[in-house]
Amino acid sequence: MLNVEDLHISFKTKAGFFEAVKGISFRIDKGETLGIVGESGSGKSVTSLAIMRLLDRQAKVNGKVFLNGQDVFALNEDEMREVRGNRMAMIFQEPMTSLNPVLTCGFQVAEAITTHLKKSKTEAREAAIALFKEVQLPRPEAIFDSYPHQLSGGQKQRVMIAMALSCNPELLIADEPTTALDVTVQKNIIELLLKLKTERGMSLIFISHDLGVIRQIADRVLVMYKGEVVEEANIGTLFENPANAYTKGLLACRPSPHRLLKKLPTVADFLDAGEELCVNEMCGRYAYEPGELQARRQQLYANEPILKVDGLSTWYPVKKGMFGTSHEVIKAVDDVSFDVYPGETLGLVGESGCGKTTLGRSILKLIAPTHGHVHFEGADLCQLSSGEMRRVRRDIQIIFQDPYSSLNPRLTVGQALLEPLQVHRLYTNDATRRQKIKEVLERVGLLPEHVNRYPHEFSGGQRQRIVIARALVLQPKFIICDESVSALDVSVQAQVLNLLRYLQEELKLSYIFISHDLAVIKHISDRMMVMNKGRIVEQGFPEDIYSNPKEEYTRLLISAIPD
Repeated sequence: MLNVEDLHISFKTKAGFFEAVKGISFRIDKGETLGIVGESGSGKSVTSLAIMRLLDRQAKVNGKVFLNGQDVFALNEDEMREVRGNRMAMIFQEPMTSLNPVLTCGFQVAEAITTHLKKSKTEAREAAIALFKEVQLPRPEAIFDSYPHQLSGGQKQRVMIAMALSCNPELLIADEPTTALDVTVQKNIIELLLKLKTERGMSLIFISHDLGVIRQIADRVLVMYKGEVVEEANIGTLFENPANAYTKGLLACRPSPHRLLKKLPTVADFLDAGEELCVNEMCGRYAYEPGELQARRQQLYANEPILKVDGLSTWYPVKKGMFGTSHEVIKAVDDVSFDVYPGETLGLVGESGCGKTTLGRSILKLIAPTHGHVHFEGADLCQLSSGEMRRVRRDIQIIFQDPYSSLNPRLTVGQALLEPLQVHRLYTNDATRRQKIKEVLERVGLLPEHVNRYPHEFSGGQRQRIVIARALVLQPKFIICDESVSALDVSVQAQVLNLLRYLQEELKLSYIFISHDLAVIKHISDRMMVMNKGRIVEQGFPEDIYSNPKEEYTRLLISAIPD
């Protein structure tokens, strides 16, 4: 159905042309699902945009793309507009930026229907609402008139799917449609795409960096690395007997609920070792020695807790009466109590909206708690004045979820790390502070010369390391990691998780590690808590909760983990 032949894609840079895709060829048959997997920068998304002819005109594209025998690159723009959306459609990676924030969701779907299918506004509205029902959106009539910011991430992704399906395309390209979504929402989106593909007889290209997700949906897989296809196989062969070292690295570096490792293997481990090393052999190198895990726990819990949270609640008023009194509240955090021990990683898992982030920020008083107490090294943070709290903040830091928005784009890395040292008056002068900054950057795997660069000059994984360095530069005792690996490639995620564990051992740090991914939590945590609707519903050792969950909600999270 689709044939891509010798596709080359280059972009103009100051140094000349950079070749992002280096002569790849593949095909997809009618009704087939082709998975394309690889890290950020491997050329996956650029390939899909080239097929749809959506690349910037400055991009240099060579090769051929045939859709049912028709040369897509030979069409003029008017002819291509008829193909795009009508015969092949695309679900873009980030629904928040792909949907127009000033137009209702219904209008954006109906627009495609009126443009391609020449239907009236009334007919287009009915068709759009029918599509919303097909993609299992709740209250489809209300969502038709809703704006993107009024919907959850999973609902926005379903609107994007409805838009892509609106003209019944023969080929659907899904570019990272589940990245950064909860595992339960991710599972629902994958099941929905498979159902729609079968019912409509479509072909599907599913792009992801996560082989666990690819395994759930694809018939055949292309593995891309640095613009080239390094391996192509059907799904069974690829997982049972991967041939390429890079593929083995992608398989091994994602945390697995079926094994417990001290450290995650990385892609670099396999590239250095060569083709002969198997996944199980590499994972065996990083397994715990007999009794090692038990000895660690015995040592951890022989100490007094560094943090004690007692009856913490954070409520938000929803409706206010005539005199400003609140009649309704959202209990984002509702009567939560737990302890964290020195050197421990306490994992906190739950779906979006369960209260995880609010709990983390309430502990730090970035959000004022409604009730309860937070004792850090004996001091009740809820009773401290703003001046006293500012002094404590040196010891309690946070790594925010999004490294893009949590760094000031106008400040260089050096300036971003210098500011907290100046605020807390650490060290005698700026020259000494700059030397300490270079030492911290080296500790997180960056180079001293990076101090003069701006955030946009770094990859996502490097930016996350900068945010970690900013938290570490104050030499804290306690760090809250808020979804700090959720938007990263599995290979970069493995590097950051390994880095956090290394820093914990070296600097005797304590963590609360917040995530919606139970596999990540199981790997990194000494103990874990499951949060639902503002309450802690289950807590204990990760392997105990995974093997014998007591709550139905926990079972649901576990069942949604990609295998």
